[in-house]
Amino acid sequence: MIGTLENASLLDDADELASMVVHSSLYAEYMASKQSVDRDEHVQQLIGKFLQVRERYDEVQRFGRYHPDYKSVIKKMMECKRELDTHPLIADYKKHEKQLSDLLGELSMVLARAVSESIKVPNGDPFFERSCGTGCGSGGKCGCHS
Repeated sequence: MIGTLENASLLDDADELASMVVHSSLYAEYMASKQSVDRDEHVQQLIGKFLQVRERYDEVQRFGRYHPDYKSVIKKMMECKRELDTHPLIADYKKHEKQLSDLLGELSMVLARAVSESIKVPNGDPFFERSCGTGCGSGGKCGCHS
């Protein structure tokens, strides 16, 4: 990339936009909830427990339902995930994380559309939101159009 005044100006504008996001109330709320999660001992124990179970789950998934501990590990994984997801601090963190992600997706869409209508943006683009989210590869039989 040739260093021109125009390129430097674009980089300065990008830095300014990033600074605006970092100084937004959404970012402040996200960081506050993240710090609450990081400081809470009980939540950290839940996360540690979940990571241990997930490691076992990944091991079992290699063999699928033929693994002798398949059902018990799957059940344990779902229980740990539910316990983690329903904790108020985690729920609050995930809510703020989604709000920030949505904002960044909207920014991506605005930037892409300013360049061209044909640019595909996976974040916040209604075209991509029609998917079932599983990447099922059924060719749309499930209705997800992926």
